[in-house]
Amino acid sequence: MKIGNVEINGSALLAPMAGIGDKAFRELCHNYGAAYTVTEMVSSKGLIIGDRKSKELLSLGNEHPTGAQIFGDDPEIMAQAAVKCLEFSPEIIDINMGCPAPKIAMNGGGASLMKKPELAYEITKAVVGAVDVPVTVKIRAGWDETSVNAVRMAELIEKAGASAIAVHGRTRQQMYSGKVDLDLIYNVKKAVSVPVIGNGDITDEQSAAIMLEKTNCDAIMIGRGALGNPWIFQKINAYLNECRVIPDPTVAQKMAVMLRHIQKVIEYKGEYTAMREARHHAAYYTKGMRGGAALRKEICSFEHFEQLEEMAFRIVKDYE
Repeated sequence: MKIGNVEINGSALLAPMAGIGDKAFRELCHNYGAAYTVTEMVSSKGLIIGDRKSKELLSLGNEHPTGAQIFGDDPEIMAQAAVKCLEFSPEIIDINMGCPAPKIAMNGGGASLMKKPELAYEITKAVVGAVDVPVTVKIRAGWDETSVNAVRMAELIEKAGASAIAVHGRTRQQMYSGKVDLDLIYNVKKAVSVPVIGNGDITDEQSAAIMLEKTNCDAIMIGRGALGNPWIFQKINAYLNECRVIPDPTVAQKMAVMLRHIQKVIEYKGEYTAMREARHHAAYYTKGMRGGAALRKEICSFEHFEQLEEMAFRIVKDYE
C-alpha cells in the first residue's frame, strides 16, 4: 500500500493510542512487524505554544514509517501545528477526527468533528496545503446511531486532499462497546479511491483476516489488541502472508518482552514515570495468568524496576 508517496510494506499497522503508544511501545511493535505506527495524539494548540509535553509525544525513534497525529478544531492552527510536526521528521501527518474521550470530543476535537463535516473538510484542506508530506485522517462511523456519516465524511476528506482514511467502525456514542460495523467500513472503501484502513476489534489472526475480507480495506489498524501483545503483528503477518500460525509466546517469553518494554520506557522517560506507566502495561502482559488479580494489585505498588523484574522471575518459575 502507498499513502501518497510513502510505501507501507505490510497490512498490519499500529493505531494511535493516547497514553499507550509512546516511542517505546511503537518501537516494540515495529520490531514485531507493525508496518506503520502513529504517535499519540498531540494538541494543535499545545504544539503551537511550545508545550513541552507535545514535543515529547512527537519524539520518534527507529519505528519508521511513522505518522504524527494532531487534533483540534481550528483549520489555521491545525495547519501551523502540522508544519511544527515536520521538525520531528514523520513521514505522514494524521488528523484525529475519531477520539471519543470526553475531554477531547466535548471540546471540539476528535470525534466531535463527525458532527461538523464541513469543518472537517476545511481542517483537512488547510493541513494538506501546509505540508509536503501525505495527510491522513482517522474517523469513526459517526457521532451516534442517528448520524452514521462516515461515507460522507470520507468523501469530503478525500476531496480535501487526504491520502488515506482510517475508519473505526463504531460511533462515538458506542465508545468501545458493541461490535465494529464491517459493512460501514466496506461502504467507505467503495466510496473513495484513496486507501482505507479498517480499525476495531482486531485481536488475532482470524479477526484480522475477517476485517480484510469483509471490508476490502487496504490495511488494518490494531489498537487495544496490541496491549501486552506486541507479537500480534508477527502472528498476523505470518497468517496473512504465509498461511502460517505462529504459536503463542510462552510465559517466559511474555515476561522477557515485558521487561524489555519497560526498560525502554525507563530509558526514554526515567524510572519514576516509567514505573507508573508499567502498572498499566504489566497488567496486560499478565492478563490470564494464575492469580492475575493479585498480580495486578501488586504491580500497582511498584516503584522500582527491580520489583517488576522479581515478579516476572517469580511468575516464570511458577509456570515451570
